[in-house]
Amino acid sequence: MNKIVLGLLAVLSLVSANSHAAVVGEEVQYKVGDTSFKGYLAYDNSSSAKRPGVLVVHEWWGQNDYARKRARMLAELGYTALALDMYGDGKQASHPKEAGAFSGAVKSNMPVAKERFLAAKKVLSEFKFTDPSRIAAIGYCFGGGIVLEMARMGVDLKSVVSFHGSLGTANPAKKGEVKAKVLVLNGAADPFTKPEQIQAFKQEMSNAGVDYRFINYPDAMHAFTNPAATETGKKFGIPLAYNKKADKQSWKEMKKFLKATLK
Repeated sequence: MNKIVLGLLAVLSLVSANSHAAVVGEEVQYKVGDTSFKGYLAYDNSSSAKRPGVLVVHEWWGQNDYARKRARMLAELGYTALALDMYGDGKQASHPKEAGAFSGAVKSNMPVAKERFLAAKKVLSEFKFTDPSRIAAIGYCFGGGIVLEMARMGVDLKSVVSFHGSLGTANPAKKGEVKAKVLVLNGAADPFTKPEQIQAFKQEMSNAGVDYRFINYPDAMHAFTNPAATETGKKFGIPLAYNKKADKQSWKEMKKFLKATLK
């Protein structure tokens, strides 16, 4: 093999390595009042072009590696993504009781939750690679419920996507107040989401004139997108389970939805 070919192979190898390393992640801190919040920003640094931004709201466990993984996956798709912190100080739960306490405190005071969400949105919108006119939000479990609540509260988002998120609310959407288009990706076998809750949610969205879509995945249980869900469910005796097929299908639906709403 001659030197020219070897040199070319070396260049191609370097290009390939750089293409895989283009997505970077960095921790960011921001404050709401006296409380510090720890987010994780993911983006492709191979281009300086502004691109749509996506907020990622964590499960009730807190802003952990799973939320960060999803942020990096969004960055690979060409978005600037911020895995935000709804609890403050980057708190993470190690037990369902702790997770329930953290998430319950947030859900019991939605004005404060909105303030925290908007602070993260500001961080994402002001980042140098983000187009602030094109912002969406996705969320998982607790986070799915949060992005639906933000849509109900009229937060200026192009779209929101809820993955196995809670559907109930104390503040139903009002006609003309929801700016975001809504996609709900639900597990049909999720014991936390009752048929009557689904019916009530659909009626709420229809009454408020929301542009929404609801997809049920057969045999999919709660937390069906998280590969660690089955082991976690067994550990704590709660009905969680990963479903590879539903995970892939729901991500594909999200990709189409974000592409259409953030174009």
